[in-house]
Amino acid sequence: MCTTCGCPEEGHDHHHDHDGHLPGTRITIETDILAKNNRYAAGNRALFKANGIFALNLVSSPGSGKTTILERTLCDLSGNLRCAVIEGDQQTDNDARRIAATGVPVKQINTGAGCHLDAHMVGHALEELPTREMDILFIENVGNLVCPASFDLGEAHKVVVLSVTEGEDKPLKYPQMFHAADVMLLNKIDLLPYLDFDVEKCLEMARRVSPGIRIFQLSAKSGQGMAEWYEWLRGKG
Repeated sequence: MCTTCGCPEEGHDHHHDHDGHLPGTRITIETDILAKNNRYAAGNRALFKANGIFALNLVSSPGSGKTTILERTLCDLSGNLRCAVIEGDQQTDNDARRIAATGVPVKQINTGAGCHLDAHMVGHALEELPTREMDILFIENVGNLVCPASFDLGEAHKVVVLSVTEGEDKPLKYPQMFHAADVMLLNKIDLLPYLDFDVEKCLEMARRVSPGIRIFQLSAKSGQGMAEWYEWLRGKG
């Protein structure tokens, strides 16, 4: 379990804690944390439904290009869909400032030492966003492929972003996240000629973990493949 937030953490030795506590205590705490989060998530989901908001939870490793994808998406969809963003980072408002430059409402959440957003944080952020005036809410989670997998934010879909500058075996290394995601964006495909990245192997591994996952291959920099992503967004999944 993550020592910061109590969420599951891969590779933990479940025999005893350093202070001698048995794993039963750890499991109880984890269950309580997730149950409380799920109650807040249900409230968020009800708010989204009442206001016709299509909410997406964007998750990835740091540096996958989530913010760049968002920037281009928001600029290209302006005038067609009313969007807003909740921006999650441990520190700084750098990404939120980039999003604000597109003219879209954005709310920053700094988690400090926390490794993910939770539903309560998102609920508070929604109080400062125009929920009656948005079609799509993008929630950009903290860069992390472990902890965010366990926390429902009330979203319609988790969207996992994987860049070709990472290993094609990421879906097998982080199966919980890829299994939880309904959509995968394979980003930075403009760099494929310069990299040793097996696209078909990556797609096969993603589908092995999540057989029904929807995959878009795109480049936020060149624009390649973005039209298919936009079509999916316009159809609201």
